[in-house]
Amino acid sequence: MIYMDNAATTMHKPQEVIDAVVLAMSSMGNAGRGANEASLSASRIIYDARERLCRLFGAEDPRQIAFTNNSTESLNIAIKGLLEPGDHVITTMLEHNSVLRPLYEMEKRGVKLTIVKSNETGTFDLKEMEDAITPETKAIVCTNGSNLTGNYVDVEKIGEIAHKHGALFVVDASQTAGVFPIDVQKMHIDVLCFTGHKGLLGPQGTGGIYVREGLAVRPLKCGGSGIMTYSREHPVQMPTALEAGTLNGHGIAGLRAALEYLEREGIDTIRAREQAHMRRFYEGVKDIPGVRIYGDFNTWDRCAIVALNIGDYDSSEVSDALLTEYSISTRPGGHCAPLMHEALGTVEQGAVRFSFSHYNTEEEVDAAIEAVRGLAEDEG
Repeated sequence: MIYMDNAATTMHKPQEVIDAVVLAMSSMGNAGRGANEASLSASRIIYDARERLCRLFGAEDPRQIAFTNNSTESLNIAIKGLLEPGDHVITTMLEHNSVLRPLYEMEKRGVKLTIVKSNETGTFDLKEMEDAITPETKAIVCTNGSNLTGNYVDVEKIGEIAHKHGALFVVDASQTAGVFPIDVQKMHIDVLCFTGHKGLLGPQGTGGIYVREGLAVRPLKCGGSGIMTYSREHPVQMPTALEAGTLNGHGIAGLRAALEYLEREGIDTIRAREQAHMRRFYEGVKDIPGVRIYGDFNTWDRCAIVALNIGDYDSSEVSDALLTEYSISTRPGGHCAPLMHEALGTVEQGAVRFSFSHYNTEEEVDAAIEAVRGLAEDEG
């Protein structure tokens, strides 16, 4: 099978990630819940992963990074933990449902929501975003990269706008963490939400949230913390404030190994390989009769994603044919990005998403090009 569904999850992991999880499964205790070596070793591994994430994201202190299960949990913590009835929040049509649905829920609770419109290429106007800011604007929440079109969002410029007007800035880095450089301080990011199983190359069930020092976020849950046992209230200091219950230590051990791999290989090197595959594929399919490609390709500095349709074929039919006839895995449908499909005009048809990993090869990319050509010829 040729795997080109990496925007959903990177299936091919470095071998050291697999080895780290296997070792943790047979040796790791519960971090912060004992003085035995198994527990202490778990604490050291988890703290080392925290330190590596701190360096990767340019955070001021490893303690400002809390572990979660995924970006969805992180975004729920951020959105529900910062907004109050009467607040105003701004987001965009590019967003994944992990941003939109918590915002819709908060809207029902009395938060005013403004959604900045996207054009047919999947981009939006920063001036329109700034013009939407009011004295009640508490936060801007947006993605760093579209999971549907692959368009990269310049969050540093948005961070400047947010802070100029005294608003908080929350970033969904699901598609960019581990691939694009992120410096939370330079980019004026108050809260960064990320998952471990995509560009970070870690196991599923891992993720995290960075919260700027001095900013308090209400926890989504409370309970066991390993400290302050006799207090009726959950600890407020980071990262314990957002880490109630036992962490996914086995997964974090794998994530730690993945972070070591990224440090050794270099995210710039990895991104260059992925973008080269994307460009090769795009150049190979863009002129095929009947193929429509979505997104802004005026720059190659974008996520390694190409979303397309072939004629009037339903995207699910195309994706199924790619798998059954050519052994190529892609993702069809809505991609949990309903407003983006509205902007692209693909609500009914969906889109077939090819998303590339540095583990893909040029031969696999060429095979995918020929598969699209063959399906387009059949449709024609």
